Amino acid sequence: MTGSKTAAMKAGEAHVRTYLGTPTDLKQDAVRNIAAGLKETLADVFALYIKTKNFHWHMSGRHFRDYHLLLDEQGEQIFAMTDPMAERARKIGGTTLHSVGEISRLTKVADNDAEYVTPEDMLAELREDNLALTTRMRAVHALCDEGNDVATASLLEVWIDETERRTWFLFEATRPAFGSNS
Repeated sequence: MTGSKTAAMKAGEAHVRTYLGTPTDLKQDAVRNIAAGLKETLADVFALYIKTKNFHWHMSGRHFRDYHLLLDEQGEQIFAMTDPMAERARKIGGTTLHSVGEISRLTKVADNDAEYVTPEDMLAELREDNLALTTRMRAVHALCDEGNDVATASLLEVWIDETERRTWFLFEATRPAFGSNS
């Protein structure tokens, strides 16, 4: 990074601390790293919410009712994470998402704009997306451990558990045969 970019970033950080900063006993590096991790995770959460609702709205087939209701329930659970996650970043003195464009730049959840996706492929794709979200949340949890942010870690533990449950349900719904784990 050039000297002028570094100076501009430091000036921007000082501006944010002045106008958006929140008192905290966490170290600034911890706040910056944890807030950045929460912001990236939140981008994934919003993208996963939209994808889950997309598949909910476009579900078809003989298991329509069960899958439609499953994805509606999962969408509600995913959306319920958004406000507490964003507010947690602000509580510790960080910032959070500002726009749809920022979500698009930060998310690792791939879009699916296909006109038709089979129910099995929908569930398998969401299973893998939830599994990846768990991995991302564990990485942020590690940042919390390093920065001694037990409150954010506690929230992440609940969200990881919920995400693992979604992954489990999607896994069970996509098994090729009873008892098969492959």
